[in-house]
Amino acid sequence: MTAKLVQGYEVVIGFETHAQLSTQSKIFSRASVAFGAEPNTQACAVDMALPGTLPVMNIGAVERAIEFGLAVNSHIAERSIFARKNYFYPDLPKGYQISQFEIPVVQGGEVSFFLEEGKETVHKTVRLVRAHLEEDAGKSLHEDFIGQSGIDLNRAGTPLLEIVTEPDMRSSEEAVAYAKELHKIVTWIGICDGNMQEGSFRCDANVSVRKPGGELGTRREIKNLNSFKFMQQAIDYEVRWQIDQIEDGHAIEQATVLFDPDTGETRAMRTKEDAADYRYFPDPDLPPLVIGRDWVERVKNDMAELPRVMAERFVKDYALPEYDATLLTQSKAAAAYFEATAKACGQPKLASNWIMGEVSRRLNSGEGTFDTIPVSAAQLGALISRIQDNTINNNSAKQVFEVLWTVGADAPGAADPARVDAIIEAKGLKQMNDTGELEKIIDEVLAANPKNVEEFKAGNAKALNGLVGPIMKASKGKANPAQVNALLMKKLG
Repeated sequence: MTAKLVQGYEVVIGFETHAQLSTQSKIFSRASVAFGAEPNTQACAVDMALPGTLPVMNIGAVERAIEFGLAVNSHIAERSIFARKNYFYPDLPKGYQISQFEIPVVQGGEVSFFLEEGKETVHKTVRLVRAHLEEDAGKSLHEDFIGQSGIDLNRAGTPLLEIVTEPDMRSSEEAVAYAKELHKIVTWIGICDGNMQEGSFRCDANVSVRKPGGELGTRREIKNLNSFKFMQQAIDYEVRWQIDQIEDGHAIEQATVLFDPDTGETRAMRTKEDAADYRYFPDPDLPPLVIGRDWVERVKNDMAELPRVMAERFVKDYALPEYDATLLTQSKAAAAYFEATAKACGQPKLASNWIMGEVSRRLNSGEGTFDTIPVSAAQLGALISRIQDNTINNNSAKQVFEVLWTVGADAPGAADPARVDAIIEAKGLKQMNDTGELEKIIDEVLAANPKNVEEFKAGNAKALNGLVGPIMKASKGKANPAQVNALLMKKLG
């Protein structure tokens, strides 16, 4: 598909994402990684780089890296090494960061997702270069109102998995869709809690522009994007800024920039370094990390069913379109809700339609999550069954659904599927299936609308709508639409 152009330029985006791993302790020490503690209460001698301290590898961090590699079809290196990345920040006590450079633990892989482009739904794949283990730095705290700054080393040494892509994305929409899919993967397999507000999932976007078919432009890296909304705003602004600079005859200088959500603008923080500036060399305190095939197999056997594998199963077992299956596996809770509903009604496609339609509409408007949904899967299954056996029509079903949702999950017997029949009975929503009674209504409507009858017989198919509406109204919405259409066609010849 042709890349989307902005003012005649092609946008090129690559991502570096830092996922904080869900271990209880830090990557090279036994200090806690719990969020929200008082400053400098969770920094031990190793984290503060006191003389005589040595790092010890956290096996839990390694296993989480292996899980990620398996989830994205990467190669897990049997032997990888740690390096010292030399640069000075006030919140990096050692003056270097322990990371991986030449041989990362996770190599290659890909992340696939669907993207809405106009009226089309397009399947996209972003290639991964690598994912490597490293330690986080501390945090600088600035108290502007008193003109002082402080250093909190609680975060120093927190285990990170840095996930690096090829420059495969061509729009901010595509970049956000990739980031959401990556977020889904790391939270699904449980290696990261994905809390962007707490910094557990931080994205850096490398953005450049070029004329179609030209050489890659000079990139600028937007650091620490911690919401999908700001991510799209930041990339869109940066793209416009770079194009304006080039059109005005200015060269783009490689730099690290920050996004200010208050102004909606990016601003340069520092000139961007390249790998040579960090003077990487193997860390003499850490031996090579050796991962045997048996270790990988053990981790693989203990992993839950992956979202892409579950989506493939939904297509195979439930005959769902690939698009439906992908959306229904956005979270474990959504997938479980679908499976329970499908089994309750025996109509997987209808279950999918209701979940992606009426249920998702309410959840997207902030009315809860799949974990707290007020309509149980058994109830939705019973509701779909009542549509299928012609007890109610779709319009009546929406009324029943409204009652189920509004009453909520706290009412006595709230999850009981028998409530569906009770609501249908109480509201008098049973579909009219008496052919004699329905024919009487149809005859009255035909007699009252001779113009529509003549137009339909003259070949105007739309004139039928002018007859169906009054019939449904006269039946108080209880008529079976399919039965109405069949009887109408019979009477109209």
